[in-house]
Amino acid sequence: MGSASSRDHLMKLLEPVAEAQGLDLEDVKVTQAGKRRLLRVIVDRDGGVSLDDVAELSQAVSQVLDEDDVMGQHAYTLEVSSPGVDRPLTEPRHWRRAAKRLVKVDMRDGSEVLGRVRSADDSGVELEIDGNERRIDYQDLARGRVQVEFRQLDAED
Repeated sequence: MGSASSRDHLMKLLEPVAEAQGLDLEDVKVTQAGKRRLLRVIVDRDGGVSLDDVAELSQAVSQVLDEDDVMGQHAYTLEVSSPGVDRPLTEPRHWRRAAKRLVKVDMRDGSEVLGRVRSADDSGVELEIDGNERRIDYQDLARGRVQVEFRQLDAED
């Protein structure tokens, strides 16, 4: 099975497992790690993912993988985690979960915008840019990335 079809099979296999736990399956990645393979399962949900969520999902995923041949007979390591801050914002749920965060937005016209996410719905996102509110439809966005900030939004200067 090729890597693209293997990934597709893993996504179809594991999506209902994640959904049963109230999680969104964001991605699965299989990489070589020495003699073993690393299967990274990335999940998220509104409000974030706790360590208990990760532990419960790890057990459920292990059980499903034991019943399926998608990983073959070779040894692998399973890692379940939430997406990092560098994950591109590509889906409405990503933008919604980035509320109050500073984001850098690549626009389809080639320009860039830096602003704070105020809200997001199924058709677009409301950003605060230099004190002004601006609505941007998803069709006009290429992608966005959360910017790391070392002070809290409510912190005094």
